[in-house]
Amino acid sequence: MYLVAGLGNPGKDYKGTRHNVGFDTVDLLAERHGISLNKAKFNALYGDGMIEGERVFLLKPTTYMNNSGIAIREFLDFYKLDIDSLIVIVDDVDIDFGAIRIKKKGSAGSHNGLKSIIYHLIDDNFKRIKIGIGNKHEGEDLANFVLSRFSKEDRITIDKAINYAADSVSMILKKGVDEAMNTYNRRDFNELSL
Repeated sequence: MYLVAGLGNPGKDYKGTRHNVGFDTVDLLAERHGISLNKAKFNALYGDGMIEGERVFLLKPTTYMNNSGIAIREFLDFYKLDIDSLIVIVDDVDIDFGAIRIKKKGSAGSHNGLKSIIYHLIDDNFKRIKIGIGNKHEGEDLANFVLSRFSKEDRITIDKAINYAADSVSMILKKGVDEAMNTYNRRDFNELSL
């Protein structure tokens, strides 16, 4: 069993913002695999189904980004899931716009959602898929930037990245995280042939 948690903020005010690409990816996975995110418990919306022959829970914390770890801790504890079964999908301002970076573990960097997860799990040994959302302009407040929406042109690029992030979840489940890292941790997806 796996838990795939996309990070974001709940509510229509945050829909489509840069900070919500994790939610967007979980929504896409749910659509692709016929999984209904219709259960509300553990401070989250979630559902479960099969992806690549594995039982997978898809989860969107409803705690707001900065407390994402509360929902994930509660969920892992209830289902007695090991941290190895956790995959977190998250936005990142420190990688190229539209790029994907898969990591097996690591620090939270400047991301409060990841900080919350590491704090509540007391561990950073979980897989994460990062989606590059661009970087703020000089002098711009980071909080305002991550809560902003994409331009029409940038939305096209980010939707491709979300598709690749969803694809990478399937590859992690089917072929392992190393294969997914080798395939998706690149700057240019134009050369990617799957």
